[in-house]
Parts: sequence; structure tokens; C-alpha cells
Amino acid sequence: MSNRWYTQLTAYHWFVFIIASAAWFFDCLDQRLFSLARVEALTALTQSTPGADVQALGKQVTAYFLIGWGIGGLIFGALGDRYGRAKMLTITVLIYSACTGLSYFSRTYWDFAVARFLTGIGVGGVFGLAVALIAETLSENARSGALGWLQILSTVGNLSAGLVLAIIGRCVQSGFIAQGNGWRWMFLVGALPALLVVFTMKFLHEPEPWLRAKAEGRLPKGNILAPYRDLLRERRWRKNLVVGALISSAGVIGLWAIAEYAIDLQSKVFLQHFQQEKLPEAEIAKAIIGAKATAYTLQMIGAAVGMWFMTKACIVLGRKPAFAIWYTGAFVVTLFVYWTMSSPADAYWMMPLMWFFQLGVFAGFAIYLPELFPSSMRSTGTSFCYNLGRFAAAGGSFFSAKLATEVYRSDVPGLQERYAAMTMCAIFLIALFTLPFAPETKDQPLPE
Repeated sequence: MSNRWYTQLTAYHWFVFIIASAAWFFDCLDQRLFSLARVEALTALTQSTPGADVQALGKQVTAYFLIGWGIGGLIFGALGDRYGRAKMLTITVLIYSACTGLSYFSRTYWDFAVARFLTGIGVGGVFGLAVALIAETLSENARSGALGWLQILSTVGNLSAGLVLAIIGRCVQSGFIAQGNGWRWMFLVGALPALLVVFTMKFLHEPEPWLRAKAEGRLPKGNILAPYRDLLRERRWRKNLVVGALISSAGVIGLWAIAEYAIDLQSKVFLQHFQQEKLPEAEIAKAIIGAKATAYTLQMIGAAVGMWFMTKACIVLGRKPAFAIWYTGAFVVTLFVYWTMSSPADAYWMMPLMWFFQLGVFAGFAIYLPELFPSSMRSTGTSFCYNLGRFAAAGGSFFSAKLATEVYRSDVPGLQERYAAMTMCAIFLIALFTLPFAPETKDQPLPE
């Protein structure tokens, strides 16, 4: 495949790529806004609850978000195969935009949790619909590069969340936003993607392979479970469904039940570091915020570089070798990071390295999953594989919280988070053990 995949795109191809990437960009912006704001939000919402464990509650709300994400993916993946990718993508963007904005009005833990669950339903539908739309609209030679870049550009959404945090933080300091309400405005920013719907509804068309399947009567017939029935009916698609789900679930669980909590570990590690450095108490909070912001920016750059290399590896080496390299790297590096990180200087190089592998592997999901299924089941199969891991990740968040608060309970700051995360790293081995059974799709046309 030519390295210049973008030279093969028509004006409409570019439009589809930009709209699908923008939907995923804002989706990732929402995810990251939640990660950055959840502790502040729950601290404010549980002020009147004596003894509330904000860290544990944060993991619970994350679990509810992931459950909604999984449900949304399973529902809208199937609806995308029945009624069209473009139509359903429009609806999912509206749902996650509106419900993210709804978080602004939260007054208790429970209405915040409900808003995050509903947001997850919209968020969950986007990935499978977006990658199916690009995979079926662009040419064979441009497909892999475009899908890899869809994921690479998602890191811009992650970085934008950090920028939003910085801007709102300044607004709080200046008094423009009331102290303790910064998190509300972060979620309100997440409502902006609704503007994207104006363009998708008017100009985005269903891809030719899906229209052809519809004209030939090959689309799933019956209730919402019909696409899953068709996937399970034939041995080839059934095997691909299991293989794709195991490979992608390992990455999703790794990200949401391990990597996401590095931010929480940093809070304790950085506090201890600055106290040992004899920094005045009045300056410690500001120093921690600055160090975490720097680490976050660097980790997103590391993730983008990791996705770029993962895309290249998928194209040059093949999908299976690329996954083997990235999952091995994720296992080794994550263990090392959680065991040894003890200062902001450590975080500045460890976080980019960890996210190079942990988020870098997600570019492989965008490329590989739509290559496992035919047009009549592509959205369903892709969404199922990518989003099944959300349920497991939700369970992983609860399990990680149990490990941290009960199994590895310790008075040493950060020690329980370290041990919990290191135990969870076993999840990466599942993907490595699955790879021998996975089909290699490099240089193969999309199945029909």
C-alpha cells in the first residue's frame, strides 16, 4: 500500500473521513473530560456524605459509564447494519452530546452516575459506525491508513480536554467561574458536538456496500437481535467474533481498568514527592496540577506516536505481528511504570511510553475489526468486539477498586493502587494467547 493513502481520496471521501473522525474526536474529548473532572465532581457532589471514598466512587461511576458504553455499542452496532451507518452515527452523536451537557446540572452522586451512563450509551455507538463508514466508503488502498489516522486524531480530542481543563482552571482562578464549579463547565463544553449533526444529516450518505446489501436483501431481518443471530449462524463469522472480542477487550480493559487510574496514582506520588522536596504547603497543590498537566500532555503525544507506529506495523508487518508487539510492550511497560514511578520526572517519560503501547494498540482495532465481517454484519461485529470489553472493563473497575481497598489495603500512599494495577496487567496475556487463532487480513479485500 502506498504510504500516501490520502492522495487517493476524492472530495467526498475527505468529507466522510473528516465527519467520522470528528465524531470520534468529540467522543474521545468526552471520555477524557470525564477522566479529568470525575474526582472534582464527586468531591463536590458528596460533600454532605460523611466518609465518602471519592476514589472508590470514581471507579464506580466509571463502571456505570462503561456499562452504558457497552450497551450503546451493542444496540447501535446492530441498528447501523439494519438502518444505515450515517443515520445511526447522527443519533449517537446527539445522545452523547446532550447527556454530557446534562452532567452540568448534577446535584447528587446518583444523577451524575445516571448522566454518565446515558452518555456512555451514545459514546458506545460511535466507533463501530464510524469505522464501518470509512472502511466501506474509501478504496482498499486507502482504508488502513485512514482508519489508523481516525484513531491517531482521537488523541487530539484527548489533548483538547487538557486544554479545556487549563482554560476553565484559569476562569476559576480569575473568579469568572465559581470555585468548585469548574467541573460543571467542562461537561458543558462536551455538549458542542451536537453542532456536528447539522452536517451529518444533510450531506452524509450511506456507503455503497451497505446500499448494495440492502438492494440484494442481505441485511438482517427481524428484531434487534437478528444481526447477532446471523453472525452466530456461520462458523467463520462466529470465530471472528470471538477472536476480535478477546483481542480488543484486552486493550479496552487495560485502558479503563489500569491506565486510567495512573492519574489517581500521580496525585499521591506527586504529593509525597513535593513534600519530600520541602515545597511550601501553599504551593504544593499548584505544583501537582502543573506536573499532572505536563504528564498528561506527554502521554497523549506518546499515544499518538504509538498509534502511528501501530498503523505502520499493521500495514507492513501484518495485523497479528503488530498486535503481538504492542500487547507484549503493554504488559512489560505497564508493570514497570506502576512499580517504579515515584516523581514527576519519572511520569514525564514513563507515561508516554505506557500509552505508546496501551492506547497505540487501538489503531489496530480500527484497522482490523471491520476486516473480520461482511457489509451486512460489519457494524454489528465491529461494535460487539470493541464494546464487549466495556462490560469487562466495568467489572475490572469494580475489581480494581476491591483490590485497592480490601486486598492490597495499605497505609503507604499509592501502594494499593500500584499492586491493583499490576495484578490487572494479566489481562494483556489473554490477547497474546488469542492471536494464534486469529485470521491475518493484511492485503485482503473486505469480506462479503
